[in-house]
Amino acid sequence: MTEENKDAVDAITAQWYAVRPDLDTAPMAVFGRIYRITKAMGDEMERTYNRYGISRGEFDVVATLRRSGMPYTLSPRQLSATLMLTTGGMTGRLDKLEKAGLLTRSPDPHDRRGLHVTITDRGLTLIDEAVTAGLEVQRAALTGLDPQEVEVITGLLRKLLAGTP
Repeated sequence: MTEENKDAVDAITAQWYAVRPDLDTAPMAVFGRIYRITKAMGDEMERTYNRYGISRGEFDVVATLRRSGMPYTLSPRQLSATLMLTTGGMTGRLDKLEKAGLLTRSPDPHDRRGLHVTITDRGLTLIDEAVTAGLEVQRAALTGLDPQEVEVITGLLRKLLAGTP
């Protein structure tokens, strides 16, 4: 590897090698880069979604309703499970999104204690625009890779994800 190809993670692992040459820092090299990519892209996605008046977490709620298909309705419990959120965290997001006119909550006709959360027409328009903008940001981040490299990375990350606790 040439000096120009080295990055901050290489510098960190080199420092560890200098003080602890007995350590195998290969895991640090992988996960350090995953963390840095996740942080940088998360910040960029937050900026992108903020242009639509929503946070990344709020995007996730509306996008989950959108991708659920017609009639774009799920229970708060289904949303919480899909997004790995507590019911308290979900309630806060739903309150804000309902106030913004992006979704509605209505009683479940089959369960007096249940609710249905449904995307509104305004929410549908907004999420379609926001997901398109988000994909453009992600696509731009991949411009240094050819389609085969994207496929290889996707497969390797899928394999890595399957093996994580």
